[in-house]
Amino acid sequence: MQTYRLGKTGPEVSAIGLGCMGMSGMYGPSDRAESIATIHAALDAGVNLLDTGDFYGMGHNEMLIGEALKGRRRENAVLSVKFGALRDPAGGWGGIDARPAAVKNFLAYTLQRLGVDYIDIYRPARLDPNVPIEDTVGAIADMVKAGYVRHIGLSEVGADTIRRAATAAPIVDLQIEYSLISRGIEEKILPTTRELGISITAYGVLSRGLISGHWQKGQATAGDFRTHSPRFQEGNIDQNLALVEKLREIAEAKSVSVAQIAIAWVAAKGEDIVPIIGARRRDRLSEALGSRAVELSAEDFAAIERAIPKDAAAGGRYPEQMLKHMDSEK
Repeated sequence: MQTYRLGKTGPEVSAIGLGCMGMSGMYGPSDRAESIATIHAALDAGVNLLDTGDFYGMGHNEMLIGEALKGRRRENAVLSVKFGALRDPAGGWGGIDARPAAVKNFLAYTLQRLGVDYIDIYRPARLDPNVPIEDTVGAIADMVKAGYVRHIGLSEVGADTIRRAATAAPIVDLQIEYSLISRGIEEKILPTTRELGISITAYGVLSRGLISGHWQKGQATAGDFRTHSPRFQEGNIDQNLALVEKLREIAEAKSVSVAQIAIAWVAAKGEDIVPIIGARRRDRLSEALGSRAVELSAEDFAAIERAIPKDAAAGGRYPEQMLKHMDSEK
């Protein structure tokens, strides 16, 4: 597995990361044994970047990863953890808490659930509008000095916030959605991270399965985030699946899958961009890893751009009430 260094001072990570959120119910029920087997298969294939959040399944995801890592060499996993999202017992959202005291509190619980003594990359899940980003980053930097965290990352913040954060401490990566149908970072955010030497760890590369080539209309069930996602709703889904069929024609001409084309497109955008794949099963992981063998020519890129022009998707990547609170959308 090819590796890249995150940022100027970050860890060496595999060219593809494994996003573990879907193993804890965000997209409907998942199989615990298969989830652990998928994490093991990823590690065995040389995938060392494991991404989670302390609020995924209200701690379930961290405990799952902790179980999967038992008996494994700690240094073979680069654990990337988001914190700060507040939940209630019914699973509702209560905002973001990124106060320095909260940073240390969240971290203490994360270390316990994962069963490790340090986190490789620690990041606020979103910008706390009530706390200067310098204060949040400074608190994480204190944890770096104390040995509980190795590196600092950011998630879903805009160019101005990235610049301010970078004055407080070295930032190794920005985790943000980036795919063929979510290209908002290209205007301001990506130029800023490149200027500052900060990598991108790209989630949503397959747009929550929408452009995987496997999704069918009406597939979402109760408890699945996609039942509320604008791009999966009536009035949008047909237009978006039509884009997928255009992409399928290009994939079939190259004898690869739609998902592999979509992942390869993101990966080819630069060595400073690492796709995070939300595979919950070993077969989906294997398919994603196969994207590493996909080579895209200039003609391929042109064909993909014609099939899925920028801003071609119908509907936003999150519901409007969520987007308006996201710093990366400002």
